[in-house]
Amino acid sequence: MTSTTEEFPAALDTEAVGRLHDPSVRGFASDNYSGVHPEILAALAAANGGHQVSYGEDQYTERLQEVMEEHFGAGIECFPVFNGTGANVLSLQSLLPRWGAVICASTAHINMDENGAPERIGGIKLLQVPTSDGKLTPELIDREAWGWGDEHRAQPLAVSITQTTELGTCYTPEEIRAIADHIHAKGMKLHMDGARLANAAAHLGVPLRTFTRDAGVDILSFGGTKNGLLFGEVVVALNPEAAHGLKFLRKMNMQLASKMRFISVQFVALLESGLWLRSAEHANAMASRLRAAV
Repeated sequence: MTSTTEEFPAALDTEAVGRLHDPSVRGFASDNYSGVHPEILAALAAANGGHQVSYGEDQYTERLQEVMEEHFGAGIECFPVFNGTGANVLSLQSLLPRWGAVICASTAHINMDENGAPERIGGIKLLQVPTSDGKLTPELIDREAWGWGDEHRAQPLAVSITQTTELGTCYTPEEIRAIADHIHAKGMKLHMDGARLANAAAHLGVPLRTFTRDAGVDILSFGGTKNGLLFGEVVVALNPEAAHGLKFLRKMNMQLASKMRFISVQFVALLESGLWLRSAEHANAMASRLRAAV
């Protein structure tokens, strides 16, 4: 049997690694430029000891379900995934049959920045609506909400909105409820791309549930990477009856993490202590400061 020093290499020279970049430099092009919040790194380190059952049968993923229910209410279902594109594709696939289509703003991330993944990987037709501010309204949705029963047209069966939007605007709970009521009456379902969900809650000053589940959203892509996490998002089926096959679609879409505890523990740390809101409030304040300065 080899010794510990023979089994593992010498400790990483953190000073040498640190010299690969200048930590004092700030880039304002994207919130993805930032590092990992120290509290998240600490949570990852704490979860790293010993063994846990793989593929989501671990204690951290079980705790994540409980924490999410504290924010969104009982009866939801959570599916941690690797990234935002995966979360969006997975969410939309679960809402639609093969012939289904999704109405979205022309500026939506699923249309502009996911390299055709919803259409190429998800097999989902996107029906784009031009908007002046990145936000959809019932009236704008109706431009593409037609043609049901027409075999020559992809059937508009879902709407996707982004909170906050790609243009930095934010839906109010009342605006989301108006959309949800309008499309539910037509037999359609509502997906929310919440890559910056925490920033929206901080701006609105309301709990996460107020403008998601309580406003009629059926399924949510809950973003973590842009709020201090190393990686990871969570698909949250707020209305599980509207979403089908998430367990199987996650695997098919190559979004099933074997060591899922390392995604789940980040969200537990983010949501248990209020870190999600503190970080979002700080980010919003710094964005306002930058806007004022330029």
